Amino acid sequence: MLRVSGLRAEADGRALVDGVSFELAAGKVLALVGASGSGKTTTGLALLGEHAPGVRITGEVRLAGTAAYVPQHPSSVLNPVRRVGSVLREVARHQVTRAASEQAADGTPQQGRTRRRRAQIADELVVEAARRARLPVDLLGRYPHQLSGGQQQRVVLAQALLPDPAVIVADEPTTGQDGLIRAEVIEEFRRLRAQGIALVLLSHDLAMVRALADRVAVMHAGRVVESGPAASVLDTPRHDYTRRLLAARPEPRAATDAGDDLLEVRDLVATHRGGAPVLAGVSMSVPAGACLAVVGRSGSGKTTLARCVAGLHRPVSGTIALDGRPLPRQLARRARDVQYVFQDARASFDPYRAVFTQVARTAVRLRGATAQEAAAQAGSLLERVGLDEQTAGRRPSALSGGELQRAALARALLADPRVLVCDEITSGLDALVQAGILGLLDELRRDLGLTLLLISHDMDVVARLADRVATLDEGRLTWEETP
Repeated sequence: MLRVSGLRAEADGRALVDGVSFELAAGKVLALVGASGSGKTTTGLALLGEHAPGVRITGEVRLAGTAAYVPQHPSSVLNPVRRVGSVLREVARHQVTRAASEQAADGTPQQGRTRRRRAQIADELVVEAARRARLPVDLLGRYPHQLSGGQQQRVVLAQALLPDPAVIVADEPTTGQDGLIRAEVIEEFRRLRAQGIALVLLSHDLAMVRALADRVAVMHAGRVVESGPAASVLDTPRHDYTRRLLAARPEPRAATDAGDDLLEVRDLVATHRGGAPVLAGVSMSVPAGACLAVVGRSGSGKTTLARCVAGLHRPVSGTIALDGRPLPRQLARRARDVQYVFQDARASFDPYRAVFTQVARTAVRLRGATAQEAAAQAGSLLERVGLDEQTAGRRPSALSGGELQRAALARALLADPRVLVCDEITSGLDALVQAGILGLLDELRRDLGLTLLLISHDMDVVARLADRVATLDEGRLTWEETP
């Protein structure tokens, strides 16, 4: 069904992917794993005949049937000014119209295929795709910004299922999803396998890989360094890089004494546009230098709570205070004390400017640094998060999702904030890079007294960073405890 031979991708004279070859039969699953920037996404896009600007692809890709793509960051492919249901219906109607045209060209009788009937068929396709993606139909009337990261992921999965593809390339499909939704995604992919759909998973989620993959290919610096049956690669790895990747796992942190409360949220009520309730009287506090993790199912209100704290979502009522003083409503003034690292790092960067320039601009805009001072500080922070100057000097489209996530963290830290809001910031990172980022955040807490508000579904990350855990359920804070 899918055969790849000698795949190579180059940009600016540098090999992004070098000599990748594999075969994949119907109903089988291949997982590509490896560090951010190892070439997984470039390989996945090449399977669909796509590539980032400035990338040259050579080699051979043969595919019987059609392929669909589920991106790592769903908001990058969702239209922010259109309701998600209308976009799905437009895609479905286009497919129905094209199928009708092909049948007419073949001389197949058109039995009542009026425009109204085609629209009805398209609506039925959307409902079925939403069902298969576990997307509640009542969410189809919302705009992308009114959906959680997990809900957005289900929208793009539904869109991928509309053309009934032979192959689905899924780039980090469980990113930002809670354990229950993650289990549902895995179960849905199993059903797709049973229907004969082949899957190419690009993932750092080794538990999902173990649950789904027939074969695993480990990529490092654009090359496949190890491949074979999933059980063999994951249980008895031969390559040193694979062993290090599998061994990296966050260790729980030791308990620390809590200081005075720095961030206080009292009786916070928030809604989506149109009045849909999101938060219902949420109250919580975070001591200076501590980390509060907010966990809960996708759609429970975690990201809305974080955005309210950062001034990106205006609540209906309630107060948010820092050191006992209400935070200013003006976003520029609040950003000096509260910085937000988004789950979808790509959407937070200007696509037409170099990443390094955008990171350095933070120090100029918020701290009054000179351009020379800002450049030096940006270079130092980017190096600490694992990005070299050459990589950061490119535009966002030339960086992987994990590389952009590290750049976004450096950009936020350059503001020297008192509170850092981290929304699923490790979800796009491999285990080795994740360990380095978590270690850096711990250092900053210890050395600078940085206070963290962590939004995460990864309980290993929660255990590694959090002093306290708050659980949101349908907009209500149900309990709070130490991890």
